[in-house]
Amino acid sequence: MKRVRVQVSGLVQGVWFRESTKQEAERLGVTGWVRNRVDGRVEGVFEGPEAAVDRLVAWCRTGPSAARVDDVEVAPETEPGVFSSFRVVR
Repeated sequence: MKRVRVQVSGLVQGVWFRESTKQEAERLGVTGWVRNRVDGRVEGVFEGPEAAVDRLVAWCRTGPSAARVDDVEVAPETEPGVFSSFRVVR
């Protein structure tokens, strides 16, 4: 199991980024959450098999078609096994 926190910057709010991330996470079997930050970034915590988490992080580097991703910061976290699903935090 792998768990990471990501922060995505660019044109990532108002372009369906959170819901698209949720759909991709569910397709990959990744749990966790995603939310908009007040500073304009999107933040998420992804947890699951290492290859699946890596694929979701790679997907975030492009995001949905209307997004323009400038940067994705990825930081490892140490508490895997916490989530049972993936959700959009509002």
